[in-house]
Amino acid sequence: MGVLFGTDGIRGEANRYPMNAEIAFGVGQAMAHLFRKNGHRARVIIGKDTRISGYMLESSLEAGITSMGGYPYLVGVLPTPGIAFVTQSMRADAGVVISASHNPYQDNGLKIFSGDGYKLTDAQEEVIEDLILNRKLNDLLPPAREMGKAARIEDVNGRYIVFLKNTFPRTLSMERMKICLDTANGATYRVAPDAFSELGADVEVIHNTPDGTNINDRCGSQHTQSLKARVLERGAAIGLAFDGDGDRLIAVDETGREITGDQILLICATMLQRDGRLRNDLLVSTVMSNLGLIVACRRYGIRHHAAKVGDRYVLEDMQRLGAIIGGEDAGHMIFLEHHTTGDGIIAAMQLIAAMIREGKPLSELARRMDVYPQKLINVDVTRKPDISTVPRIREVIRQVEQELRDEGRVLVRYSGTQNMCRVMVEGPSIEATERYCRQIAAVVQETIGT
Repeated sequence: MGVLFGTDGIRGEANRYPMNAEIAFGVGQAMAHLFRKNGHRARVIIGKDTRISGYMLESSLEAGITSMGGYPYLVGVLPTPGIAFVTQSMRADAGVVISASHNPYQDNGLKIFSGDGYKLTDAQEEVIEDLILNRKLNDLLPPAREMGKAARIEDVNGRYIVFLKNTFPRTLSMERMKICLDTANGATYRVAPDAFSELGADVEVIHNTPDGTNINDRCGSQHTQSLKARVLERGAAIGLAFDGDGDRLIAVDETGREITGDQILLICATMLQRDGRLRNDLLVSTVMSNLGLIVACRRYGIRHHAAKVGDRYVLEDMQRLGAIIGGEDAGHMIFLEHHTTGDGIIAAMQLIAAMIREGKPLSELARRMDVYPQKLINVDVTRKPDISTVPRIREVIRQVEQELRDEGRVLVRYSGTQNMCRVMVEGPSIEATERYCRQIAAVVQETIGT
């Protein structure tokens, strides 16, 4: 990756480099230039989540695209996978989402899709970086008469909801099923309740009053406490928590217990396997997946492949290996039969389909996978040297791995979107796992921490 792009687009604190108006303007210009074809002006969809900084970045992207002769189409608040869908269905040349996903409201980001609904390749991102950082865009500007103009599209919510409902099997019904939704005061706050209600579910929604600064604030896929309480209070069959831009799902079962992304993947993979639709008997996840997923895949005769962390790498390996289901324990799940990118609402539809098809509560389906004790500590860092080149970190990892032997594992990696080192340990017990994780995290903090 280059200077601007991380593992999932460009991200940072809003109104500060690189998430300022200047860079957004440059990204708009670069997109309009990159996706111009044979004299055909680039048509670019622009969507956003509910962050207050989205207005500034939306205007900057619009200005950049029009200055380079492109046509931006503004769709307002829509989940990231909704932008991928609209970009593809409208036959636009590209789409860009203004969102920092699960990050707090102070951050924002830009995720870009090409016309086929897939995220950009590394090579395409490098072209955009080169155009912006090496100040090549001014030489490419068209004369005033060839500048573009913007338009706003009003009916995208309805289009996207129809698309979502079509991913749920027509032979099944959610009629009278009690579902609680946590929309994280984010991009799913309108479309998710409508989609499930229109399929007949009895829907209750929490955290659906965005004000520009409350996105992901003690709610959504990373903070399920209030959803757990509401599921129990209401006697709901399931709780569904999305993140700020709607590409993640974490579920809560009828007993108020959180169900991880790995467990959801296994439940859906076994449903596909039973139907004879699990292509190549393969499930793709990441190196961060719980050991329990690997053990469960072995038990059910499902081949498992671990990709690098990041949904783009999961997708690349799915396409390369011929898989139709893959994702991350954190809740990104890709169902290639239905969409080109991770979609929390589609993942929820498939999970509910599995519950209805098998006539079993979610708590029972979740028991197909034992979740091994796991501890994750995020350490803020001032720099990101190769872990293997820092002797003290390398040595403490070696010591812990030696003590764990075959009863666990260690994974130390940097976040692709934040100045953070993630220390993850799985082990035979909660106590041992926490002890080992804190031991490593302390050394990371002392050597490269803030």
